[in-house]
Amino acid sequence: MQTGNINVQTENIFPIIKKFLYSDHEIFLRELVSNAVDATQKRITLGKLGEVNAVEGNTSIEVIRDETNKTLTIRDRGIGMTEDEVNKYINQIAFSGATEFLDKYKGEEAKTAIIGHFGLGFYSAFMVAKHVDIITWSQREGSEPVKWSCDGSPEYTIDKVEKDERGTDIVLHIADDSEEFLTDERIQGILNKYCKFMPVEIIHGTQTEMVDDPTGEKDEEGNVKKTEKVSPRIVNEASPLWSKAPADLKDEDYQKFYRDLYPMNFEDPLFHIHLNVDFPFNLTGILYFPQLKKEMELRRDKIHLYSNQVFITDNVENIVPDFLTLLHGVIDSPDIPLNVSRSYLQEDANVKKISGHISKKVSDKLNAMFKKDRETFASQWDDLRIFVEYGMLTDEKFMDRAKKFMLFKDTDGTCHTHEELIALVGETQKDKNGKVILPYTADAKAQHSFVSAAKERGYQVLVMEGPLAAHMVQKLEEAYPDVQFKRVDSDVADNLIESDEAAESTLDEKQEEALKPVIEGAFPGDAYKVKFTAMSPTAAPLTITRSEFMRRMKEQQAVGGGGGFQMFGAMPDNYDVTVNSNHPIVQKILTEKNEEVKQKLAKRAGDLARLSQGLLEGEELTAFIAEGYGELS
Repeated sequence: MQTGNINVQTENIFPIIKKFLYSDHEIFLRELVSNAVDATQKRITLGKLGEVNAVEGNTSIEVIRDETNKTLTIRDRGIGMTEDEVNKYINQIAFSGATEFLDKYKGEEAKTAIIGHFGLGFYSAFMVAKHVDIITWSQREGSEPVKWSCDGSPEYTIDKVEKDERGTDIVLHIADDSEEFLTDERIQGILNKYCKFMPVEIIHGTQTEMVDDPTGEKDEEGNVKKTEKVSPRIVNEASPLWSKAPADLKDEDYQKFYRDLYPMNFEDPLFHIHLNVDFPFNLTGILYFPQLKKEMELRRDKIHLYSNQVFITDNVENIVPDFLTLLHGVIDSPDIPLNVSRSYLQEDANVKKISGHISKKVSDKLNAMFKKDRETFASQWDDLRIFVEYGMLTDEKFMDRAKKFMLFKDTDGTCHTHEELIALVGETQKDKNGKVILPYTADAKAQHSFVSAAKERGYQVLVMEGPLAAHMVQKLEEAYPDVQFKRVDSDVADNLIESDEAAESTLDEKQEEALKPVIEGAFPGDAYKVKFTAMSPTAAPLTITRSEFMRRMKEQQAVGGGGGFQMFGAMPDNYDVTVNSNHPIVQKILTEKNEEVKQKLAKRAGDLARLSQGLLEGEELTAFIAEGYGELS
């Protein structure tokens, strides 16, 4: 028997491994199964090269629980190790000095340490085990099986042992505080999370199913009897869809894979992108466009990141561009290190290249769809719009590419490109400075009166809805300096597009001055600013609007942004009250001699204006309704 000390520079290495190796101790199983996969693949490769015997028979990996003896065994039939290799790979921790590791990762930062960089994957076993045995027999001729044992101190032993077949057993004697890892549900959950698509068959326990009796014996009703069939439970799909050639797959394959990934998603995705790149980096994967509609589901756990079919994380925030987190699917690249901290991923050069490439592939796919089938693309725009807008707001390169397929939808449901829209409105919607004004609605139903008024003047009204609308119109104004967006309820229709032509007012300046305090008195507080505009007598007597600038700043602030206005706190609620100087009710208020009646007329007109905008509430609304019923009785 050989005894010795593991080659570390401090005896404190194992307590630190147990406490800080990973933030989640369950990762130990991913590490050990990954090592088993590597050993198996190495055996297959060397077998093809003739360095070891060609692979015959079973190459599966087994995860074996023994609750009685409190052990968990990871068994592979891979390349195995000789005694010399055990000394080399196990007894000498392969990193650039234990002291460096301790100095750098002795605090909370150790929870996200880049463990793979230091070659500590195997030692994750000591996070959950009080004692670890390695029983291994190399595939190389002339080798003998050996057993390495360690109780978590730097001391170890190596013995010659008997072993039934070549390969490696890692036997974990589970610590008292980690017995959760001896339950079937816990182990199965970890394997399903991290090892679901590993490229070597993994077996955990057995499964039972009812099958026809092999003897053909029938029951009293003449049906073939059923019998239990017990078989190994295979926990993974060794050849996942993204590892296959797109030419060999059908749409049904992609749909099935999507349902396997997201069994709780009841709607099929719009379409998918199959990534398959081998230069300048290796990248495979499948990304799906979900049906978002008008809601923006900012879930950061819908894209699964893999390295060589080994799960890394389902939180890709700051790893891929923000807008890509709206997608679902899988990204797999061996150029992404398996054991990583989040800060490392964000700074890794390969990750940045991969992120940029995926963004380009997505924009290329959208542009190809737009060119190939404009009608279908337009029909899907309600789903695609939020994704495209989010991308344009957060990724400048995507913004430039998206101009090719960005669509503007109007209230009639027709979609236009920017060039088509400018040609359509022509000179009709240019203001006195020559800029094209594009009225838009955030809610065509709620803003129906404003939309109708704008359309009556022949204006093309766009639909710009959702939480990103305020940010998006500003971004589009930067991208297209020849246009300006104005929400239809930012002013009365006559004032949406400034011109040198003005309607003639029936009120002179003195009459407006006399009427202004009466109208102001019909509104509470000082949030309402009164102004006069000459309009058609059929237009509303009083119209409440909020300026485009103030409303846009408030909405941007609500969803994050708003520029320097954030430092001043919440934006105040300020409204414009536009008085139609040509309306008969306005004339009636002006000429009424009885001061009490005058104020009552103004208050009623003001309340109706507020009611139309949802601004009349509480006691005022109750009183308004009661007064209305009183007039009916």
